[in-house]
Amino acid sequence: MRKTTNLVKMPTSKFARIMCRKCRNEQVIFTKIATVVVCQKCGEEIARPGGGEAIVHGKVLEIFG
Repeated sequence: MRKTTNLVKMPTSKFARIMCRKCRNEQVIFTKIATVVVCQKCGEEIARPGGGEAIVHGKVLEIFG
């Protein structure tokens, strides 16, 4: 009998809870982003794309997944 393999790789990205440095608002972002992420409360930039993983400008509180 032939063993089947999974041809699709499992994702390596996760979600992270980030706290804004300016207003201390918390929000959840994807760790591999394609556009700049701004705080929903004050508009401060909290993450930007980094060619793979996000470059976070806030405080990482928790990683999910």
